[in-house]
Formats: sequence, structure tokens, C-alpha cells
Amino acid sequence: MTNENLGQSKKLAIVYGPELLNYDFGPEHPFGSKRGKVTWELLKALGIPEREDVLNLNTREASNEELRLFHTQDYIDFVESACKRGFGYLDGGDTPAMLGGFEAAKTVVGSSWSICEAVMKGQARYGATIVGGLHHSFPGRASGFCVFNDLAVSIQLLRREFKLKRVAYIDIDAHHGDGVMYGFYEDPNVIFIDFHEDGRYLFPGTGAIHELGRGIATGTKFNMPMPPYSGDQSFIRAWDSLVPQLLHDLKPEFILLQMGVDGHGGDPLTELNYSSASYKHIIRSLREQAEEICNGRLALFGGGGYNLESCALRWTEMIATLIDAELPDFLPDIWRTHYKEITGEEAPVTFQEDSTGDNTLVRVSEMVDWFRMKGYLLA
Repeated sequence: MTNENLGQSKKLAIVYGPELLNYDFGPEHPFGSKRGKVTWELLKALGIPEREDVLNLNTREASNEELRLFHTQDYIDFVESACKRGFGYLDGGDTPAMLGGFEAAKTVVGSSWSICEAVMKGQARYGATIVGGLHHSFPGRASGFCVFNDLAVSIQLLRREFKLKRVAYIDIDAHHGDGVMYGFYEDPNVIFIDFHEDGRYLFPGTGAIHELGRGIATGTKFNMPMPPYSGDQSFIRAWDSLVPQLLHDLKPEFILLQMGVDGHGGDPLTELNYSSASYKHIIRSLREQAEEICNGRLALFGGGGYNLESCALRWTEMIATLIDAELPDFLPDIWRTHYKEITGEEAPVTFQEDSTGDNTLVRVSEMVDWFRMKGYLLA
């Protein structure tokens, strides 16, 4: 990928390259490079990277100094040593130590930061990366397929390099963004809003509704533990009830969205049932909030998603929605051929799918009312 026309502001800065595909834990592991590859091939087949209003950025490795803004040096050294050996795990058994994994993880962090930097420098209005969103990593340990926390490092860099006072992080991955939340749990200037499958039923088991921050940060962390089998009806109700008002009240200067698609119906690791309708709705909603509150500063980061079809279609759809790119009724034949070559499976034919109802709306409405009772939402 090349940096082109840096002097002219674009609508979107996107980063991708073969170096990001090295963040791969092997063919039997659910977090592999095929997720990014099928998505990028679809974006290319639709001509999105070649649009006049899209800036393609080079990948880059984060420096150890940048990593230390969130991670300990002991942990950085441990990852480097373990990945040089190339066997065993970086955590209790989810995140393998792979040859080249240290450099690959640093590339995810550096590349995620590059889209934020492009937005802050006025090179693009929005940013996006489909490989990233590693929200489980803690300062001193790996967790849940996440080696280094690109999101937390980007938050720290936004504050250091551009002197931002308040940043908002929103997470729609089915798994709770525990590494980000606890990493800033006592920091009142990091707004955290997370919609995830209830931790009583899904890893990492955190993100209860009463986890609101600690000390002076109380009231800056918000968790919506969605009941299993929640669909568009409940998710959109929860989103519309919380996000616009919280962002309006807390007024961040930059918004990061972890756009994991493992809440999409059919994901093999989760029990949520969102459809295309939810993902398009939140992008439109969040773009509107960003334009009103923080001069449009918004960056999207991949995250979870373990159904390859869902990754390709939903991530492409969210990026296209962000920049008002029109999508065809039927998926390009060239991409359908690539998809079968990459996955060995028949490719889908269209983006279109039915929206989903559920029987969880009453419980979700009760949680919204709890936030109102606590005074965080208007009656």
C-alpha cells in the first residue's frame, strides 16, 4: 500500500498490508488471517480503496517506547522471547506464541495508530482498519487472542501527541473489552461504552452493569451486558438509549469504535443474533454524533468475528456506510471466486439479510431504566 496525496484531506484513511496478515495463530485457531483477507478482497472488488476520497496508509510497527505507554517492559520482553521460541502460549491457553508474532503484534499497534494520526492531522476525516481491535490485552499479560492492546496504546498516543483531554471508546464486540476498561478504570478522561454478551455466559466474564469506573472516574464507564439471543430490536434500543446522550453529555474529542462482528447471527463462538441492520444503524448514528461533538473524529477497528462470511460482509458494509459508498445488490463474481479459493466454501451472493427480533427487549429496557435511575440518562 502507498501513501498518496497526503496534502489533500480525504474522507477515509484505511490501513492494510501483508504484514498485518502475519497476525495469525495458525489454521486450527479461530483468529486467523483469512478474516482480514476475505474482507480486503471484497473491499478491493468493490473499488473502495481506489476511491478518490480514500487514503491508503502503509502498515508500520509500533516502537517499544509506544508500547510502554500501556504495557510493561517485562511483558514486552516476555512476548519477544516467547515468539522467538515459537511454541507454547502467551496466556493460559488461548493465545499461542508464534514465530514472528512479536513483530506482527507490533504492526497491528502501529497500523492502528496510523489511522488515528491521519485523522488528527487532517489527512482524512475518518479512519478504519480491519485487523486490530485487540481489546483483551492487559498491561502485563495477553488474553483472548490479544497480544498488545492497539486500542489502549492509540488512546494514550492521542492524549500525548495531540493533547486531547477526553477520548471515547465504544465496543460492540460480543466479548467484553476488559483490557481497555480495566486499563483506564480510574481515568475519568477515557469514556468507555461496551455492548457485549452477558459475561455470565461468555468470556471474559466481566462487564457487569454496575462496573461504572472507580473514584473520580465513576460514571465514565458504561456496560450493557446483552442477554444471549439478543437481536436487532434489543441492540438498537440499547444503543439509541445510551450512546447519543452519553457522548453529548461527556463530549469526547475523538471516538474509537471496536467493531467486532461476533455478535452477528451465526458466529460460532457467541450467542447473539444481530443482523446487517444493527451494524449499519450504529455507523450512521456514531458518524452523526462524531460530526456534532468532535469535528467528525472517528476511527473503526476490526476485532472479533469468527464466521468468515460475516467478517467480510459486515466490515465492508460498515466501512461503506461510513463514507456513503453505494453497494451493489449482488456481490462481485470476482470476489465470490476469491472467497471460495481462500475458504474452500461457497460464497454468499448478496449483502442483504432480514433484520432480527428477539424476546430480550424487556430485560434490555430494564437495564436502560437502571441507568436512568442512577442519573446517567434523562428520564
